[in-house]
Amino acid sequence: MLCAKLVPKVLTAEQKELRRSICEDFLERIQSEGRDWMNSIITANESWVYQYDPETRRQSKQWVDKGGERPTKARMSRSQIKTMLICFFDKTGIVHREFVPQGQTVTSVFYIEVLKRLCQRVSRY
Repeated sequence: MLCAKLVPKVLTAEQKELRRSICEDFLERIQSEGRDWMNSIITANESWVYQYDPETRRQSKQWVDKGGERPTKARMSRSQIKTMLICFFDKTGIVHREFVPQGQTVTSVFYIEVLKRLCQRVSRY
């Protein structure tokens, strides 16, 4: 019996060649411009953010008879309400962030609009 070996991604020959080409471009830029050009790189990440409705200490206070048991408080659990956060950052931190409106599908048209807003934000710096 043989078990499959788990690999993070199975790349096609074309994808491997593209990655190699990009790495060579990076090396050429480092040699010609120095490492400072890397300070201008902005990357992005998308993540689901869940809503939490924590109860404050004051809200959870209850009157208890003398000698009565202390009330127990359940741990917070994430709700079914969630939204997607798109976050762009550079080496110093977050450059731009946007929550995707409820019910909005992230399409290429939507993402182009997000990138336009990112460009406006970056051009202000």
